[in-house]
Amino acid sequence: MGAPGAPARADLGPARRPSDGPRISALPTTKDKHTMGRLIGYMANRRDRLGDVLDEEHEAIALPPEFRPDAWGIGFYQAGEVLHKKRPKLGDGPIDWESVARGVASDAVLIHFRKATVGDFRADNTHPFRMRSWLFAHNGTIHGFEAIRPRLCESLPDFLQRAIRGSTDSEHAFAVLLSFLHDAGQLDRPDADPKVVLGAIRSTVAMLDRLCAEVGAPAPTLNLMLTNGRELYALRRGGHLYYVQRASTAPSATGTFRYVLLSSDGEKAPAGWESLEASSILVVDRHLDVTIQAL
Repeated sequence: MGAPGAPARADLGPARRPSDGPRISALPTTKDKHTMGRLIGYMANRRDRLGDVLDEEHEAIALPPEFRPDAWGIGFYQAGEVLHKKRPKLGDGPIDWESVARGVASDAVLIHFRKATVGDFRADNTHPFRMRSWLFAHNGTIHGFEAIRPRLCESLPDFLQRAIRGSTDSEHAFAVLLSFLHDAGQLDRPDADPKVVLGAIRSTVAMLDRLCAEVGAPAPTLNLMLTNGRELYALRRGGHLYYVQRASTAPSATGTFRYVLLSSDGEKAPAGWESLEASSILVVDRHLDVTIQAL
């Protein structure tokens, strides 16, 4: 397989300046690159190749030997439904990628390996989280979460408050993001406007920054991925995030197989992969075109 050319910069509206909306704090840093977990995002033009891709890319996405995740989950779109599999407690030993992909036939997937920082070990606290057509997964920590949690909940409409099942900071951040989509009338739209989704991500980050600052907590670390099965959004803020675009060179009756794969963390980009710049949002559209915009 060979990688297509470098992605073009996004044409989804200008990057926000301080005068355009809420101010977003400087990029937070993390002391331990392996404490939070790993995020993997996948978009493809075929539903039957996830297992092949995970096998072929296993060296690039493999977890560090010293990292022992507490749980893993996979969210995907199949037969018109938003589905997920979760394993909230893991034993020792390497990740069985075949087990992760087994039974999944999807062209839009989020995978998350969790090292718990907020919330206990149960399925409701295992990523990805889902709400209607949306899937969300997050690596990082919202510092001072218990202090700001009541204000986060107060900001949500009742139906989103009721939808929170677990106790993690991540699920609450997801609910806040969904509330901004709801306010803009985009929560239930199959073709949500990318400009609005980007605005919801920015507004979520700005709100969390402000509330953390008000209680004297550091800015949150927010590597996250969000998808509705048609587009995938990935924010790098507080850790590394890498991506690769592939296109099969082998002839096929079904045409060229293409995919975009994203993976968080690691000290450097795997061979042939690109590094997403800090405080940037990467968007993969339904045509598998990749665009990047500043947070």
